[in-house]
Amino acid sequence: MIIVDSHCHLDDERYESPDHAVSAMLARAADAGVKYVQTICTTAADFDKIHPLAEQHENLFCSFGIHPHSVEEDFLTVEEIKAKASLNKVIAIGETGLDYYYDNAPRDIQKESFRRHLQAARELNLPVIIHTRDAEDDTIEILNEAITLGQTKLLFHCFSSEPRLAEYAVEKGIYMSASGIITFKKSESVREGFALAPLHLLLVETDAPYLAPMPHRGKINEPAWTRLVLEKLAEIKEVSAEELAEATTNNFFHLFDKAKQYVTLS
Repeated sequence: MIIVDSHCHLDDERYESPDHAVSAMLARAADAGVKYVQTICTTAADFDKIHPLAEQHENLFCSFGIHPHSVEEDFLTVEEIKAKASLNKVIAIGETGLDYYYDNAPRDIQKESFRRHLQAARELNLPVIIHTRDAEDDTIEILNEAITLGQTKLLFHCFSSEPRLAEYAVEKGIYMSASGIITFKKSESVREGFALAPLHLLLVETDAPYLAPMPHRGKINEPAWTRLVLEKLAEIKEVSAEELAEATTNNFFHLFDKAKQYVTLS
């Protein structure tokens, strides 16, 4: 069984201790069946740490993008985004999107940055990793614009929105990634959203070091625990863990197809 952690943050300072060194975590992940991992960029400064990590480890990929919290400081042009996203081992653009829960950046700047990331991804034919929180209406409006222009390689990472956004994702063929949230007792509406989605649109992730799944909630999350997310999602979808692992791994390499050039797939 091969599992992919499609979204984590291995540059986090919590991984500077020996117990959580990246090499050690990747070894534990492999032991748990998590053979491939994608570490995600959220600021321009992050990229200076995560890109070298991706180049050092064969089964580690990365993305480039600016999280909506940081777009006021890192308000990049389309060309600046494309320059970083074109580099070796960079397989996606993001995470990008809208976050109105914290409103750490003005909403007009968030929306423009989101549009710029989408444009860069269209021009490079790369998938977009989308963060959306309390911003469903504007997210749908901007994605409808992008889809009209032919954009189809889209992913709602760490999907935790209301079921209506899941319905929208299914209608438009947007992938949805499950995190440890689906294991939390009070996340029934999130589980309902995943119940609506077909297997061919599903991925799994940890969003580590955040959102450790049960029974590890409150601890520093790590890629090995993607297996726990997968097992819970298999329960929701009423399929075996093996069937879901095969589906989500195939989905990962279909969506993030640039990754194929860096690995040998059996």
